[in-house]
Amino acid sequence: MNTKTIDLHVHSTASDGTLTPTELAAEAKKAGLTAFALTDHDTVNGIAEAREAARALSIELIPGVELSTDYKGKEVHMVGLFLDETNQKLLSHLADFRDNRDNRNVKMYQKLREEGFEISEEALREMFPDAVLTRAHTARYLYEKGYIKSISEAFETYIGDGCRCYIPRAKISPQEAVRLIHSAGGTAILAHPILYHMSDERLRELLNDCKAEGLEGIEALYSTYQPGDERYVRKLAAEYNLKLSGGSDFHGSNKPHIRLGSGMGHLSIPYELLEQLRS
Repeated sequence: MNTKTIDLHVHSTASDGTLTPTELAAEAKKAGLTAFALTDHDTVNGIAEAREAARALSIELIPGVELSTDYKGKEVHMVGLFLDETNQKLLSHLADFRDNRDNRNVKMYQKLREEGFEISEEALREMFPDAVLTRAHTARYLYEKGYIKSISEAFETYIGDGCRCYIPRAKISPQEAVRLIHSAGGTAILAHPILYHMSDERLRELLNDCKAEGLEGIEALYSTYQPGDERYVRKLAAEYNLKLSGGSDFHGSNKPHIRLGSGMGHLSIPYELLEQLRS
């Protein structure tokens, strides 16, 4: 019986995780994983380091990315696996995403200063020198400086969607994300569909639109899914002829309740899923 396990949704310090790509490889080895995918938000900057570290530990590294998209007013994430991270079209688009994110951050810091917080881009970059700065970094900064009592307070009160310091940012559509992933030779996976809290009708609409662009897979195994959630996503995968993927969405201490490979303790993703995705 094959008991090899994997994790196909993992974040490093290149985006909003707290472990470096090298530390992630060591953590994957410690967790007994055979393979993991580095899927940082809107960046592939950590892949080369992760690949080298994983190779030294005899772990398979799947180059990936997680793209933030907008579907009719709802934020939807698309994971790309097996990417060529040197693809110039991909890199150009990711640079545009980061520029947009940086401009949004500047406006968000200004709103936070109006709330009485001492915060600036320079201060964030000093605390997180190598990261693509996200709202998670802003929350961590406010927490580390003692301005708030928990990271969740930042999102619930200040920078979460619709809160008083929230600044929306331009996003591509999920369909465009699928096309971008394919342009870099990757496989497109709809990330954690249960988290969007869509009606069955709306989710099927999303799947139809993405399937028309060649969507290959859907995250059926995920840290926070209940058994009924997994059954539902597996059912959708069968109906839409989508391959199954799975991942913890590990972020290190930014999501301290989520462990690499095992999520909240019950997650186990078989290596066979990787083989099927690759085929």
